[in-house]
Amino acid sequence: MSNHIKTQKAILEKLNIQALNNMQEEALLAIANAENTILLSPTGTGKTLAFLLPTISALDANIKTVQLLVLVPSRELAIQIEQVIRQMGSGFKANAVYGGRPFSKDKIELAHPPAILIGTPGRIADHLRRGTVVVDDINTLVLDEFDKSLEVGFESEMTEILESLPRINKRILTSATHDMDIPSFVGLKNELVIDYLDTKTSNLEIKKVISPDKNKLQTLVDLLQHIGHKPGIIFCNFKDTISYVSAFLDENNIAHGCFYGGMEQIDRERALIKFRNGTHQIIIATDLAARGLDIPELNYIIHYQLPLKAEEFTHRNGRTARMNTQGTAYVLQWKNEYLPEFIVSNQIQKLTATSLGLKSQWTTLFISGGRKDKISKGDIAGLFFKQSGLEKHELGIIELKQDCAFVAVPKAKVMSIIAKTNNTRLKKKKVRITEV
Repeated sequence: MSNHIKTQKAILEKLNIQALNNMQEEALLAIANAENTILLSPTGTGKTLAFLLPTISALDANIKTVQLLVLVPSRELAIQIEQVIRQMGSGFKANAVYGGRPFSKDKIELAHPPAILIGTPGRIADHLRRGTVVVDDINTLVLDEFDKSLEVGFESEMTEILESLPRINKRILTSATHDMDIPSFVGLKNELVIDYLDTKTSNLEIKKVISPDKNKLQTLVDLLQHIGHKPGIIFCNFKDTISYVSAFLDENNIAHGCFYGGMEQIDRERALIKFRNGTHQIIIATDLAARGLDIPELNYIIHYQLPLKAEEFTHRNGRTARMNTQGTAYVLQWKNEYLPEFIVSNQIQKLTATSLGLKSQWTTLFISGGRKDKISKGDIAGLFFKQSGLEKHELGIIELKQDCAFVAVPKAKVMSIIAKTNNTRLKKKKVRITEV
């Protein structure tokens, strides 16, 4: 037991977490001792860590095939969980597999089997059909955001996956909502339910903004100027809406990114990278961004189009006022628009522009070398300090990937920086440096 406590303490230190919250403490105890657990807790309360700590501590280092399978509804959530596991530094290999990336890439990674496999239902089902994953030692199954992964569209794949796993003796289901019946094929019996959904957060303010125009575009810009230069998400119901909102923000010189299901994966990832490093503070998104995105704390979210269901309203609002921080959800309503009963809010009387402005001082550079080239963040920082003469405060967030990297630099100096650093050597590799 002492080793387990020491390991958990070391993991929390690596993640820069002082202590587990009440939900995580209770979940850790339940998952370690119960065969079937349902964990219900609002978005942003730390459910990922709550299921990873007990499941990773139960892994056997002597087993050389997959032991823990985590099924998720989106590729973004798969990537995020994989990153969290790497940050934990547990010593166990983890791989994420999902649609939209080459199957051959999966096969190369799975040739040396991970202890933890994370994936979307379609891609996992594909691997099981082709026999690229050995199932004999998979004894623990996590269905993260199960209300999405058990929806009708995934049902046949989920049934196929669960029927292919003969040795499952522990099931963990997590969600930020509880209005769903769990199908019998999941195999839950005598499950222990940990429900923190009614733990109300007093940190979220919901404010209504009335628009005189049906398209609400000018009111949106007025609201953004009222909020000022702070990180937030504008939620729309459809990707077509995102297109015309994006065009209007462009006309008003408001930097932003977009995020929706029809985008190329690389474009979605770059939108998030630019958001994390401050190149833009605003993302226009569908409900795909309401869950599982690896983005920092948001000051606000805006319901540009009103959500159709109460659960969508809850998930969107869950992107702000997380844990112990403050946040505001703005409901943008045309004066003649019906407001669903589940939306209860206070009205803002007047929108006044702040002195903060909406212009970003940063831009993002792409570097054509990454971890596989033995390049570190320190190497990248050194290049920019020595070659382009940047001061320490002028170098923004560096994100290092397997085969490339991204770095935020002052917009005013970008041309000079590229001229001085492009086609120079980082370690032994000659790298291209371009603006994203």
